[in-house]
Amino acid sequence: MEYDADVPQSNTADPKSFASISARERWPIILTGAIDDVHKAVSNEKDPERASEGKKIVQNLATLKHELQHNRQLTPLIDDGSPDITSYNTELSQRNNPSWFSVPWLYAECYLYRRIATLFATSTHWTRHDVFAKQKLSTFRSSRPAVLELATRYNELITGLQTKMQGVSEAEKKAAEEVLFREMCEICLWGNATDLSLLTNLSYDDIQALQGAESRKKNESKILANDFPAAFDVLWKAQTSNPKGDRRVDIVLDNAGFELFVDLVLAGYLLESGLATQIVLHPKNIPWFVSDVVPKDFSELLTALVNAKQFYETPSPDEAASNTTPAPLSADQEKSLKSLFEHWSTLYAEGKIIMRANPFWTEGGSFWRTPKTAPELFEDLKQSELVIFKGDLNYRKLTADGMWDPTTAFSTAIGPLGPKSRLRVLTLRTCKADVVVGLPAGKDEELRAMEGGGGDSGARKWAWSGKWAVVSFSDGKSI
Repeated sequence: MEYDADVPQSNTADPKSFASISARERWPIILTGAIDDVHKAVSNEKDPERASEGKKIVQNLATLKHELQHNRQLTPLIDDGSPDITSYNTELSQRNNPSWFSVPWLYAECYLYRRIATLFATSTHWTRHDVFAKQKLSTFRSSRPAVLELATRYNELITGLQTKMQGVSEAEKKAAEEVLFREMCEICLWGNATDLSLLTNLSYDDIQALQGAESRKKNESKILANDFPAAFDVLWKAQTSNPKGDRRVDIVLDNAGFELFVDLVLAGYLLESGLATQIVLHPKNIPWFVSDVVPKDFSELLTALVNAKQFYETPSPDEAASNTTPAPLSADQEKSLKSLFEHWSTLYAEGKIIMRANPFWTEGGSFWRTPKTAPELFEDLKQSELVIFKGDLNYRKLTADGMWDPTTAFSTAIGPLGPKSRLRVLTLRTCKADVVVGLPAGKDEELRAMEGGGGDSGARKWAWSGKWAVVSFSDGKSI
């Protein structure tokens, strides 16, 4: 706590905040989903010992939900053998054991998922169970139209990337590369609109609308802070000044499913274009915030691509219940997805794409603490040309979930990861929380005045929906 920003944090006690809504409305729904997942698994379990232990996990999840809904105090986490338990419990004590509806949002939400994880980590038979795995795969299945569209475009791009650049001037090549870079990053940005912890009530059609190409064009005007040019410039300069050297880009991942798919689209593009020679992907090491990537999600996505016909043509439980049969994939579609699998698998096998989990990403504090509490990780990130932080939670952690004035410079709001940190940071974030920085003067007021934006209520409702985005860059390597 002593390393966090000296600004008030978003708190579940604030009735005008999305923190309050999250604690009272979203979290009980998420816990209900977790309870249902384990209950269904238990009902299909043949092993009596495993079934008995699963029932205890269901009871403990129900207890957690009860404590949350009745505004009980947060209790110390049970020791599951991981070193972060001590820091969670120390911070809980320092915060004087708050109740659920009067606690800093960031800590409480991290605590919620960390407590869920302890129930499985301390079990004998359920240590590898991910209560959110089925939801993540289901959402990727629902993203079929966008996956097929992007797979085709990506394969065409990779095939023609080098030949299309032959015979053009350096200035023309740079201009073309910048357009491609922005396009890929925008796909990556709006892919982040599929956040399962928020989209609890959206239909299949709604999910598709968030992901199609037409949606991306509409949303281009919704990027409130746009530092794509600055980010491209540092990668272009690194490539042209050191074309044969190692140039690494890191991506701190957010959601699995379609968003991980588009993260890999970006990774493959950066490698094939020469803007990077290695991509380091940073997943979480435990199930986190419903849809966040864990290492297993990467392998399951690749498995879905190589077995695309089976994955997309097998009816989901809902489809089976309504006697609905998914449309078959065409031969070209199946070929396109297999080509993608082969390409990404080769990059992974060659060490050009690597996964590197770290327990720091699931600790309860902000990234302001990184230099002090995760110094080895901090030093490692400095080796990267650019560290891309995906999604809302990473943005909240970068800015300490502080209630900053929205005109505060992004480089100021990320504190020790900003100027002189020797770290280059780029955030791709669709806004789903109150904290936002880097806006022009008067923009927040303008957005609040729009229909549904919050108006005179004092709430920054425009920033809750994921319909607006910020792309913010800080160059901590500049002198």
